Amino acid sequence: MRPEQWHNPTPCTEWDVRALVNHVVTEQLWAPLLLDGATIEDIGDRFDGDQLGDDPVAAWASAAAAAREAFAAPGALRRSVELSYGRRPAQGYCQEMTMDLTVHAWDLARGIEADEGLDPELASDVLAFIEPQVDQLAESGLFAPPVAVSDDADAQTRLLALLGRRP
Repeated sequence: MRPEQWHNPTPCTEWDVRALVNHVVTEQLWAPLLLDGATIEDIGDRFDGDQLGDDPVAAWASAAAAAREAFAAPGALRRSVELSYGRRPAQGYCQEMTMDLTVHAWDLARGIEADEGLDPELASDVLAFIEPQVDQLAESGLFAPPVAVSDDADAQTRLLALLGRRP
């Protein structure tokens, strides 16, 4: 990525590349605390604002490493976490985080004009996770309305379309 690309637009119309990366870094920063039993109220506004500082790549590397370590800890996926919409099994939270990162990886690639190809197995797994939740996702307002694609579209195309992206 080139320094001048930090302010490129992304498919997330409210975010440029820097804001998108700040979002995924912030999501990673929440994970260790939530998996350790903290509530939304406990964390409060600790991660509001810019979490990237002068070195966004290092901020990502540090936050992602801490989240991976927290999810990989013995018994972590058997716990429950307190999210903004209530208690959730940590395994489901991990799937939500994987979905978020997968889709935002594509958003980032589009924003910096890089290869937009997602790992086909990952795209299939994330698609299988969200397909049963399409109605709830639409009601959440977190995603643009689904985009129509052909019935024979690959998993990446179907995944992105379900989440309002135009592949």
